[in-house]
Amino acid sequence: MAPGELHALVGQNGSGKSTLIKILTGYHAPDAGSRMLIDEAEVALPISAAERRRHGLSVVHQSLGLVESRTVTENLRLGRLEATRFGRRVRWSAERQAAAAVLARLGSAVRPTALVGDLSAEDRATVAIGRALQDHRPGRGLIVFDESTRALTRDALTRFYAQLRRVMADGASVLMISHRLEEVLDHADRVSVLRDGELVLAGAGTGDTSEAELTRAMLGRSISVARQQGDAGNPPDSATAVRVRDLEGVDLEIRRGEIVGVTGLVGSGYERIPYLLAGTAAVRSGTLTIGARTFALPETSPVALMKAGVALIPEDRVQQGLALGLSVRQNITVPRLTAVGRAWWTGTAWQTAEVDEFVGALDIRPPDPEVPVGSLSGGNQQKVLLAKWLAGRPELLLLHEPTQAVDVGARQDIVAALRRLAATGSALLVAASDPQELAILCDRVLVIRDGRIAVELTGEIDQDDIVDATFAREFDPSASRRSS
Repeated sequence: MAPGELHALVGQNGSGKSTLIKILTGYHAPDAGSRMLIDEAEVALPISAAERRRHGLSVVHQSLGLVESRTVTENLRLGRLEATRFGRRVRWSAERQAAAAVLARLGSAVRPTALVGDLSAEDRATVAIGRALQDHRPGRGLIVFDESTRALTRDALTRFYAQLRRVMADGASVLMISHRLEEVLDHADRVSVLRDGELVLAGAGTGDTSEAELTRAMLGRSISVARQQGDAGNPPDSATAVRVRDLEGVDLEIRRGEIVGVTGLVGSGYERIPYLLAGTAAVRSGTLTIGARTFALPETSPVALMKAGVALIPEDRVQQGLALGLSVRQNITVPRLTAVGRAWWTGTAWQTAEVDEFVGALDIRPPDPEVPVGSLSGGNQQKVLLAKWLAGRPELLLLHEPTQAVDVGARQDIVAALRRLAATGSALLVAASDPQELAILCDRVLVIRDGRIAVELTGEIDQDDIVDATFAREFDPSASRRSS
């Protein structure tokens, strides 16, 4: 990598990207004979923390590495806190000002006094990114971002890359690991591809490379992500499966076998809808009707909704969706623990068959149901989370960013699994910010603005229509496929 270069590294989940980063940071020792040079000087491997600091090597990992019980200031200034001149007391007013300056450079309005655990996924990512950028010293350094931008919106990404270019202008190099191929081609100077631990494409110029070429290099084959009409199993005359009324101002219906997407700008309220319907977020008003049963959401517990056939796949799989210390088998079967009692811990024939079915159908790797989920790549963890709820055949499946930070192959597996579920008659609601994902997957897309449904798109949905409807205050329905 040259000084001032933004180099992207892409590959399937499990291809070795995160392992490579752990070698660069000294977490893993490489094979004998490995060499690393920084500024033309050879660095002893495994690299020490002191050597990392000396060479300006900093990393923002997928997990972000934040302490959720501490404030934004404490997380940003950890290891950098300065005491007063005549004592050991920390000058908190100065530290908060320093933290605010870091956040301001990224265009963030996060309060330095806020607890990290109370922040949104986007704001937590911003704090972690800010912490890495503040350590940069002009004229040197390598900053590594391992899927660190996955929670950022389009506007936040624009601010992030603007700040990154300023840092790179001072001589720093950036290694960016990402599954968002469009983002890679838009912002990186060169791109390399890992497959099964080997470099199969090295330093290709992004101006001379396409998404299709990167996909072929990642998978060793070509794939089609085009949406096939009817795959979601949504006959026009299918019965209404779910009816929502006055969900803080939102009314909607979902038919049996239908996949409905919701999207909008950050703050529009679209991302809260799955959690409101699942009972995991405080809701002021609204009713949910599933079949013949109607629930007043402010008075209904998440457990009652789950028993009625409502399942939620949250955005944050690590904190809210999975038990990383438990096995793949235990994670997949835990929602049905009350039905099988203590047999869950010992294993049964039904359990083995169920888990094997979903491990195979979703191509979970390695295909060993006894490995801890925490040892899997991010994409395979997402597949386990999906299997956990698909196995129960829910009446209503709620999803928030279901394909975020997964590679194109895993995304295809997830989309296929959701379509299979819809074909059995389940209703699906997908909240997502990626217009391509929504266009591929959904039968209808609802654009939320100021907490209300502003636009409804149906038929052969185009991602450009979704973008136009999301960002335009005045949307021309005659130029789109908007339903009446």
